[in-house]
Formats: sequence, structure tokens, C-alpha cells
Amino acid sequence: MPLLEVDNLQVALQTQRGPAEAVRGVDFTLERGETLGIVGESGCGKSITVLSLMGLLPSSASVTGSILFEGQELVGKGEREMCAIRGDRIGMIFQEPMTALNPVHTIARQVGEPLRLHRGLSAADARKEALALLDRVGIANAASRLDAYPHQFSGGQRQRIGIAMALACGPDLLIADEPTTALDVTIQKQILDLIAELVAERGMALILISHDLGVIAQSVSKMLVMYGGSVVESGPTATVFAERAHPYTRGLFAARPALGAPRGGRLATIKGSVPELVDLPPGCPFAGRCSYAVDACYTTRPPATPMPRGHEVRCIRLDEIAGVTP
Repeated sequence: MPLLEVDNLQVALQTQRGPAEAVRGVDFTLERGETLGIVGESGCGKSITVLSLMGLLPSSASVTGSILFEGQELVGKGEREMCAIRGDRIGMIFQEPMTALNPVHTIARQVGEPLRLHRGLSAADARKEALALLDRVGIANAASRLDAYPHQFSGGQRQRIGIAMALACGPDLLIADEPTTALDVTIQKQILDLIAELVAERGMALILISHDLGVIAQSVSKMLVMYGGSVVESGPTATVFAERAHPYTRGLFAARPALGAPRGGRLATIKGSVPELVDLPPGCPFAGRCSYAVDACYTTRPPATPMPRGHEVRCIRLDEIAGVTP
């Protein structure tokens, strides 16, 4: 049995302009110890997808489909039941550690809280475990900083504290939502290396969200490319990188800076911008920005097409695109 099995997940959000499909039929599975990356531009549905797994969507959101975690159906679970899973069996590193940490509580209290709630540890025992966790994630002089507050740490240190909180109860699944946002490149590498070490050390499954293709290439074994709430391409990371078939995936790759490119040259771009969710066509969500689009693309939701080397693509014009070098 897979650790996580997501089947036809659909999320509708209420907006001022009416209901909007934020996630449109997402499917994937994740085994224990497996690593999955989700990539795409801002507004493509990456974070909403993982917040669905955590049960952290707005109360007005409508969720259908199935999310099986260790055989348990999470869709429709009450808040009390989800609280027993969040922070215990599923841990999450949030995108912005300054807002994820409570500014009025000490680090010892915040890192120790999951241990008190889920493991029933006393305050003294939770403090000892918090110290061990902070040491493990690389907080220097952790013993003397247990009673410090979030504003007394740098951005990279706060992210390490967030990782310690997510790992406190030894979850089976770790979700990292763009964990290196706003960090400089040196700290980014340290954080990504730390996450990789901890996932391997503890045998956890990992879902890593990023808009950075380089991060995805280095960090995960398989990936989803999302656009407009849909998965447009998925499969083993190496295969998707080598065989990129969907026009959106090709556009993302073409927009990467290249070493050795002439100075002053312009980067390739994908024309247009990510549309509002309520403005997505009923067919392919990328149709409005795709140079291969025909009338049917706007009205026909493309099925998942298996490719020769084991990945899937949702595009009805694959035959026409196949002969064009990505």
C-alpha cells in the first residue's frame, strides 16, 4: 500500500467573482522514503494541493476526490481528527518561517509543542528533545538560545527551527513548501542539503514545492509540473527533464539562464501571464499562452497520455509537437 495516494483531487475556492477551480483532478502516489517535487509558476495550484493534504484550506473551500494516507481517507475528516495527524504523521515546513513561527513564544516552547501534544511529554522532557532537535538542524549554541524569540534569529536560522518543528514527532511524510524562499544562495544550499540528509536518515517521504527547476533536479526522484491547478506533465525527474513534451514544461526550461550565454542577451519568456482561476478555459489551462493551441484546446480537457519512457503528458497536440526540438 502506498504511503499517500491522491486520486482526482479537486478544490474549489470561493472568490468575489464566484467559485474557482484551484485544483483540477490531481492524481499521484508516494511510497515510503520516496521524494516528489511539484514545480510551476506562482498561482498554479502547488501550495493549495499540499494544503489540501494538511486540511489547512479555508472553511469555504470545497474538496472532492480522495486523499488516502496510510489507508485513511483524509477528505472529509473533521478538524480534531486532522489535528491528530498534522505535526505527528505529516510534518510541514512553511514557505515563510517568520510568519510560521509565533513571535510571542520562545523557540523551546514552539519546537516542544508537537511533542507535548502528540507524545504527551512533560514540559521538561519536551525542552530536552527540543534542544536535541535544534542541535541536529545546526543551530549554533542551541542550549543558550532555547529561550530566545523568533526575531532574534536570522532567516536561515528560523527556517532551521521550522524544520526542527516539522520533524519533532518523526513524521512519515515531510512537506516542504518553497523552503528556501528569500534566502541567499549559500543558505539555500545548506537548507536543501539538511532536508535531504534528514529525509534519508529518517526514511521519510518528501514532497518539495519549488519554482526552481535546479532545486527539483537535485532534490527529488519524481516530479509533477502544474499549471492552472492541473498536472500537465509528470514522471521520473530525469525523464521529464530529458523528454519534456508539454509546451508549458518546454517554456519553463527555455526560460532558464544558461551558463556561457552572451552578455546582454534576453531570456526566453512564456508569453502572457498566469490567468485568474475563474478565467481558466474549460479545456487545457495553458491554451491561452500556448503557441500550439487550436480551438479544441480551449474546450477539451486533455487526458493523461503515457509516453515511451514512463512519464505522462496532458496535451492533445503531442503528435505535432513531437518533431519540434524542445
